[in-house]
Amino acid sequence: MEIRRNALVLAVLCAFLLAGCGGDGKKETADKGKSGGSASETGVDSGKEGGIAAEEKAKVTGEIMIEGSSTVEPISNQAKLGFNADYANVEISVGGEGTSNGFKSFTKGETDISDASRPIKQKELDGCKENKVEFYELPVAYDGLTFVVNNDNEAVNELTIDQLKKIFVEGGVKTWKELDPAWPDEAIRAYMPGTGSGTYDYAYEVLAKQDGKKLRNENDIVTMSEQDNVLVDGVKKDKFGIGFFGFAYYESNKNDLKAVKIVNKAGKAVVPTMSTIESGEYAPFSRPLFIYVNKGSLDKIQVELFVYYYLENAKKLAEDAKYVALPQSLYDAAIENIEDEIVGTHFIDESGEKRSGALSDVFKRENIKK
Repeated sequence: MEIRRNALVLAVLCAFLLAGCGGDGKKETADKGKSGGSASETGVDSGKEGGIAAEEKAKVTGEIMIEGSSTVEPISNQAKLGFNADYANVEISVGGEGTSNGFKSFTKGETDISDASRPIKQKELDGCKENKVEFYELPVAYDGLTFVVNNDNEAVNELTIDQLKKIFVEGGVKTWKELDPAWPDEAIRAYMPGTGSGTYDYAYEVLAKQDGKKLRNENDIVTMSEQDNVLVDGVKKDKFGIGFFGFAYYESNKNDLKAVKIVNKAGKAVVPTMSTIESGEYAPFSRPLFIYVNKGSLDKIQVELFVYYYLENAKKLAEDAKYVALPQSLYDAAIENIEDEIVGTHFIDESGEKRSGALSDVFKRENIKK
């Protein structure tokens, strides 16, 4: 890690001080860093952040465009705040229009980073190929897709997967009493992410896809939005409403919402917590979160510095955003993929099908597909 930090110091000096670097500055400085160039040799302060002095950080300018998952948005916002504390002159735009919407821009090369609450799909990979966009796929945290009801709904405390299907899949029930005779004869109103959301895609795969069905969309039953706060507010104001979104949004509103326990395959009703998400006990709704980085964008020093800041601080960023941090070995593997220029996705096999399994088993170089 220190080798890479030194390379970044030299890159900044090369870009802003023209201190004897010629040709392809990024490649040359990286090579120089790996061959043993150190911060002390440059005369730059050798403190935190790889020895880049405050006056040199002030010279780092430019923009970073981030779009995509509203679930990952809180983590990227934490990264923005931390990075701008040192690099105040870099303008970072973080949007949360949904994973699919983010990939639409990313595959065209319109953004530097795409936040994603699911892995890239084959059609999106094809879009990257068509537009010659190479990318790094970088996992940053674990999330638990969380189902919530209004605090005043005393009847509903846990649900089975079959009951969730009856609520959220087309042709399902319309009242709580239809779901359980002991529950109120009140209409169910569902608050769901919009179709541009990776959270919508994840719920669809778990609840509807294997049965050849779709998630329901009746206007009198379903309210949809890619903005999770809209869903949060909907359930807060609706005594008999139910919704789902990323765990962080529940954590930020847990005094006003009740998380529903989900019965897993072992028959145990499990409430989402950081520990049950990390262990996988909260199944099948534990999932990894990602950022996708345009390889070409790393030619811009502000993007390169930001991405390394993001990964080197990902554990704290995830926890501050109220998600579950990954094992350090996965963050290290992500950094090594960048340093060795390992581009592509780990989650699509050679036949174009989604590769599934534990993140630690899937996120291996032998699984990469460009």
